[in-house]
Amino acid sequence: MSDVEQLRLKIDEQALVVRELKTAKAEKAQIDEQVSLLLELKDKLRIARGEPEAPKKSSGSGSGSSSNKAIAVKVPKGTKDYDPEDMAVRTKIFSTIVGVFEKHGAVTIDTPVFELKEILVGKYGEDSKLIYDLKDQGGEECSLRYDLTVPFARYVALKGITNIKRYQLAKVYRRDQPAMSKGRMREFFQCDYDIAGSYGEMIPDVECVRVAVDVLTKLDVGSFLIKLNHRKILDAIFEVSGVPANKVRAISSAVDKLDKLPWADVRKEMTEEKGLDDTTADKIGTYVQLRGAGEDLLKKLEAMPELMASKKAQEGMAEMALFFKYARIFNILDWVSFDMSLARGLDYYTGIIYEAVLVEENDRPTKAQPTVVAADKSKNKDAAEVDESQMCFGSIAAGGRYDELVGMFMDSKRAQVPCVGISFGIERIFSILKKRLQDQTVKANKTQVFVISI
Repeated sequence: MSDVEQLRLKIDEQALVVRELKTAKAEKAQIDEQVSLLLELKDKLRIARGEPEAPKKSSGSGSGSSSNKAIAVKVPKGTKDYDPEDMAVRTKIFSTIVGVFEKHGAVTIDTPVFELKEILVGKYGEDSKLIYDLKDQGGEECSLRYDLTVPFARYVALKGITNIKRYQLAKVYRRDQPAMSKGRMREFFQCDYDIAGSYGEMIPDVECVRVAVDVLTKLDVGSFLIKLNHRKILDAIFEVSGVPANKVRAISSAVDKLDKLPWADVRKEMTEEKGLDDTTADKIGTYVQLRGAGEDLLKKLEAMPELMASKKAQEGMAEMALFFKYARIFNILDWVSFDMSLARGLDYYTGIIYEAVLVEENDRPTKAQPTVVAADKSKNKDAAEVDESQMCFGSIAAGGRYDELVGMFMDSKRAQVPCVGISFGIERIFSILKKRLQDQTVKANKTQVFVISI
């Protein structure tokens, strides 16, 4: 038997000794002694084989050795620190928003930053891939919350609540591709206002949009527009266009990109990536490229017999007609636009949906017209991608009606709790206001006068 083979045999025997000591829960000193012998044998085997010595691992003791790798002192991608001046601006944003929420009679709650994974999955359509999963802790699979809406629905179901008007300011997390200058981050604050319970039809929906108008006006973010659509109308469009039921959510997600991409690119995604036939895609295009003043576009859609043959379309049109009636009473018609391209990819929406965006002063709709989308790349060979700077930071608030979400967490014997809400993206609003204040001095310290004795 060669020296190498003898060493291997001794190593196996010594390894067995170490395992037995650990199994018997022997004293640490006794185990360490036998482990040391095992390492000596392994080192002799290395020398016998003529192998070089393995590099020693850093002990992490901070010995100051030049071989130790320097720690990268930075924040994780998609997150940031906020300086005192930043926090002065953010605190003002929060207090302004809370003031509006409380003026409308809302109370506040708080929920855990992470939820059971099964609570969150299947609620966000294609965006479910952006959920941060946590390692198994004590037999529970958990994930960081993606938004505040699903945890709120879980809260309502768990507490047996039938009526509540609530607001919540908290951080949410998404494994998105960050664009820090545009306020798109992986860790960010949302400020949510939701109304749960049965009230007069469309009254809570109009109130949520009124809240959005009040908040954005008080924050003075600039000229804004709140785009509206209805999931029932959108589903009816897909139905009459011939979209298979198993492709509806995927096609809806593609349509939702019309504010960033030209119709040609969205159509290409539908046909080449989602597998939709060309005729169906073209039919969808005749509807989703329409937008305009609410009551005008409503009349135009009502004059389309094929669409109005759908029961879903009839229900959606009736609700939107009632919405615009109340919107006139709430004095918010000047800030809203009926936009057929708005889809909101989240799976839980069941009725009206809306999204607030910054616009130029002359970009308010006065009549039904085709949707204005990003410039067609085919007309500009240098346009490799959409210029996000022309999109005014994307949406700064969004929401809609979700009548069936609470029921997903309740016993079937209990009645559904209808809900509607609006969520404000604090990071984008902060980016807008911070940019506007860049030439001004922001005072972080609120102290105005010091009184001293001499």
